[in-house]
Amino acid sequence: MAQHEPERILLAHGGGGQLTSQLIRELVLPHLRNEALSPLGDSARLELGSTSICLTTDSYVVKPLFFHGGDIGKLAVCGTINDLAVAGSRPVALTLSLIIEEGFEKPLLERILQSIGRTARENNVSVVTGDTKTVERGSADGLFINTAGVGVRLPGVNPGLDRIKVGDKVLLNGTIGDHGMTIISQREGIEFESRLVSDCAALADLTCMLFERTGVKFMRDATRGGLAAVLNEIVEGAGLAIEIRDANIPVRPSVQAAADMLGFDVLNIANEGKFVAVVSPETADACLELCRSHPLGRDAALIGEVVASQGVPLVELRTKIGGRRIVQMPYGRELPRIC
Repeated sequence: MAQHEPERILLAHGGGGQLTSQLIRELVLPHLRNEALSPLGDSARLELGSTSICLTTDSYVVKPLFFHGGDIGKLAVCGTINDLAVAGSRPVALTLSLIIEEGFEKPLLERILQSIGRTARENNVSVVTGDTKTVERGSADGLFINTAGVGVRLPGVNPGLDRIKVGDKVLLNGTIGDHGMTIISQREGIEFESRLVSDCAALADLTCMLFERTGVKFMRDATRGGLAAVLNEIVEGAGLAIEIRDANIPVRPSVQAAADMLGFDVLNIANEGKFVAVVSPETADACLELCRSHPLGRDAALIGEVVASQGVPLVELRTKIGGRRIVQMPYGRELPRIC
């Protein structure tokens, strides 16, 4: 009797969509489940005596290593800071592990390390430990980076899906799709009339202001899978529906044009400096005003609201011409090696 071919990991399993969720819930969680890991948040909450911290880890395999608006080093620092920030903590320390392919140019490595140091200092975090490994030529496509981050939880701040109620507003801190479309255009050598630039940025300064001064109930950064993935994660976790308005979602015209030309839905495109927050209706305007007062929130917008679910929790988009469509969780990864 012939043996069945074993199932294999696909590129799409790393895309932040349905296959990623399935992989984590069916393969990873059963073996590693614990109280801190099970909520599957951007960072884990750990109670250590009198100090409550958040802990996160991430790996970065972006291609190309250098892109308009950043590089793999800046991306690694910002991405880890943002995972801590949206969980309601103030980032304080990072680890840094480098997996370097044989033959990688030292001047390029130095540029990346300079970027890491500069970004960390600008955001008041320290790289406190790390590791370096080298692998044979052809095994790592230049350089991969792994980080872990620790943040101190803000006093009295406890964001969670269980706090979301019907009538809450959905806040986005700026334009979507900038990072993903920048990466794909450079990777494919496509030039547009307006230069695309990644939104890669560390959000902790802005998120701490929001958590400390306003009624933020939940927050998540919209990286792999983009806005569509985050909104679907929210409705699934809260058991409620969300209605968003296409006219309210900020998108740069150059990004929208690039997405249309290449056949991508901008709602599914990765971002590296954007978060989605669910806020109470009473504080929504104050949250929006505070965002717009900060350089990383100048294009912020209230894009929709939480509504009662009619059966299966869904994300519904009200189009600019008055129609409606369901915004589905991305199945796999439209753009591989994006972060």
